[in-house]
Amino acid sequence: MKKVLLSVFVAILIAIPTHAATYNAANRVQEVGEQLLTKNGISATNIKFTVVSDTPNNSNFISNKVINVSSAELAFAGNDNETASVVAAEIGHIICGHASKDKVISLLQSTADTNITTNASVQTFASNYKTSKQDKEADLIAVNLMVNAGYNPLALIVVLTKQTATYWDTIIGRPANADKALNVYDYISYVYPEKLKVGYGCNEYRTFLAYAENITQLRSSNKKLAAKNDKTYAKAKKNTANKITKFKTRGGISGWDAVYGLLNGAQ
Repeated sequence: MKKVLLSVFVAILIAIPTHAATYNAANRVQEVGEQLLTKNGISATNIKFTVVSDTPNNSNFISNKVINVSSAELAFAGNDNETASVVAAEIGHIICGHASKDKVISLLQSTADTNITTNASVQTFASNYKTSKQDKEADLIAVNLMVNAGYNPLALIVVLTKQTATYWDTIIGRPANADKALNVYDYISYVYPEKLKVGYGCNEYRTFLAYAENITQLRSSNKKLAAKNDKTYAKAKKNTANKITKFKTRGGISGWDAVYGLLNGAQ
């Protein structure tokens, strides 16, 4: 009788899901990051991925070989595809050399005699615009990296739209980070249309599609808008491919990294 009860108890324990089975994005960052690098022909040797609570600062990647990833972004990742989207975006910023570009500009401004502006509002607007532009560029790099590594690039849209929407977004019925998500969607539509057929099974993606389809239908009915959109993403396809290729041929150094090294060494 005791053996029967013991067998039943063990069976119940096996059948009950445990919290240990809950997905932990932070624990997957290193393996997913290495996959993204190696499958894209980028050496992952001695590269460490670290999860940080503040805004990731990868300006010292060339010297320390550490890629910082935001825990706040990872909080929206529920599987490896979504974790890959967060990590790939950070790698995208590094490939584009955004941090080094900022250091070059800061270095040049420190040696200049003129001050561009002291208006705080203008500076804030310019900073936000620059950040948004850089994020969009890094996101398109991320799409390429994800596809080559076998991840579903639509996960990037999901992670972006899972985040908290602004009050204005809520009022007009627009998903969070709608502009960034639409940028990713348009790029995938142009470069990897087969990935749209695969789809992504979650409410966030279905909600985004309802929003995006209205825009894409309106655009497709206007030849000028459609032609402009195709031209934009044809250029983006070429630019992202070139940046990834040059990053690899330089041995993991962006063009801005090289410029900063020369300027810093000349001081």
